[in-house]
Amino acid sequence: GGSVKTGKMPEGEKTRQCKQEEEQQQKEEEQEGLIEFYGSYQELFQFFCSNTTIHGAIRLVCSKKNKMKTAFWSVLFFLTFGLMYWQFGILYREYFSYPVNLNLNLNSDRLTFPAVTLCTLNPYRYSAIRKKLDELDQITHQTLLDLYDYNMSLARSDWSTLSTRKRSSRSLLHHVQRHPLRRQKRDNLVNLPENSPSVDKNDWKIGFVLCSENNKDCFHQAYSSGVDAVREWYSFHYINILAQMPDAKALDESDFENFIYACRFNEATCDKANYTHFHHPLYGNCYTFNDNSSSLWTSSLPGINNGLSLVVRTEQNDFIPLLSTVTGARVMVHDQNEPAFMDDGGFNVRPGIETSISMRKMTTVRLGGSYSDCTEDGSDVPVQNLYSSRYTEQVCIRSCFQLNMVERCGCAYYFYPLTAGAEYCDYTKHVAWGYCYYKLLAEFKADVLGCFHKCRKPCKMTEYQLSAGYSRWPSAVSEDWVFYMLSQQNKYNITSKRNGVAKVNIFFEEWNYKTNGESPAFTVVTLLSQLGNQWSLWFGSSVLSVMELAELILDFIAITFILALRWFRSRQQLSPSGPSPNSHDNTAFQDEVPGLSAPHRFTVEAVVTMLPTYNSLEPRGPSRDGEVGHE
Repeated sequence: GGSVKTGKMPEGEKTRQCKQEEEQQQKEEEQEGLIEFYGSYQELFQFFCSNTTIHGAIRLVCSKKNKMKTAFWSVLFFLTFGLMYWQFGILYREYFSYPVNLNLNLNSDRLTFPAVTLCTLNPYRYSAIRKKLDELDQITHQTLLDLYDYNMSLARSDWSTLSTRKRSSRSLLHHVQRHPLRRQKRDNLVNLPENSPSVDKNDWKIGFVLCSENNKDCFHQAYSSGVDAVREWYSFHYINILAQMPDAKALDESDFENFIYACRFNEATCDKANYTHFHHPLYGNCYTFNDNSSSLWTSSLPGINNGLSLVVRTEQNDFIPLLSTVTGARVMVHDQNEPAFMDDGGFNVRPGIETSISMRKMTTVRLGGSYSDCTEDGSDVPVQNLYSSRYTEQVCIRSCFQLNMVERCGCAYYFYPLTAGAEYCDYTKHVAWGYCYYKLLAEFKADVLGCFHKCRKPCKMTEYQLSAGYSRWPSAVSEDWVFYMLSQQNKYNITSKRNGVAKVNIFFEEWNYKTNGESPAFTVVTLLSQLGNQWSLWFGSSVLSVMELAELILDFIAITFILALRWFRSRQQLSPSGPSPNSHDNTAFQDEVPGLSAPHRFTVEAVVTMLPTYNSLEPRGPSRDGEVGHE
């Protein structure tokens, strides 16, 4: 037989095996570290404070034995965090308020001359409505006589035809009587009788009554000034007469040569191609120069000799005295493709005076979107543009009022353009339109209609800053030959040299023009820069420190998720759905049975040596304890 003998492992081999086991264990630990999270919040917090680049965090864990220091640094650390994020909130609030910087640029270039509108200030007695205007004057004459004992002088032709027009004036008289001009006591004298000696004529207010269609609701449109009341009352009836004209072209009676005696631009004479004509109900014939976009005037040099020069007639002939209480002309400077709203931007030219108007052009460009509520072209404004011009704020406001007027009153106001399918208000067809109009006007001024909120400013607009100088024209020593030349050239019959003519000069004061632009004051780059400054101020850190803080938050969420998952599994194991106590578990029993248990894998290490000779069989001491013999 033979025998196998195992002996003790040599020391070198044992050391080598231990090193391999340690390296294998270290590799397993490193592999587990790729997916392993911290075991507790305390471990996570201690690792973060010990290794982060955020200043002051190490103080939270380095002085564990001194609780006072730990508490002090904890309060200081979190207080610093609070102050920093308070500054962050201020920066975010400033960013989302979208502030802008105003940029002022001074440009030098050839300037396009603006459009200039000039009106006669003389509402004309057009032939198409002359008859009804004479009837209205007669009714007004009697009204003023009854209220103020004032005998208004009328033309002789009016008195001679008074008896023949009584029949035809009954229709107009009926409507005038429906809206009479009346006097009313002031509020503090309402309880006194009319014949009281303490009530003077000056203690009365004057106005006219406007009633609804069924006369159930009326109000007194009163004025503190009798002049204003009479003029407003007369204008109300005058508008109704104009609205009765089926064709507006019947009022288009231009008299350019009898109003403008001389016109020059850049020392060149103007012609009919340089102006357009329109009629204004209160300002009479109006002429707009340089409104033709195909051939606009340009001014290459500033000064009075390089602008527009006009000599106009200011003597009123065949005018309507109850509508026009001033003499002269009205001029307005505006941009091309914009309507001339003479009530808003115009000013009067005095007769017998040379008015020199110098201009400065200024362009404003606003930022849209979140920075302001301006509009590019008005397409995003919920108001239809009724004018055949580009969008402006005044165009929108007037269109908004007209649309509400048509909707509420059933007709359109004569001063503004018509909407599709509408007609102008006329009390022969719309009996109570005056009542509706003044009610609506009060709501409009109080912004109940919302027109001032709906109509936004355009993002780009051009304005002209005007300054005027005055001098007498013609002078006392030159007026004789000036009026003589005008009478020869324009067949001007001089009746009043003082109020007969006026001269207007409009020119650029300087060649430069200003452009006011806007730029964002707080961009994303500025915001990040300010946030970085605050972070560095309070913690002396960088972007990587922010990533460390983000990593801390993610690790905190992961640990919370793992702990919640463990808690959930433990609750499932303790739940009644597991094995019952009475059930037999044979697992332990099966493990103890050698024949039924699964085979175990193990490794046996042995040292095999050659059998010794008989001569060498000597006692080997304690080492024989590890030998195994087999026969």
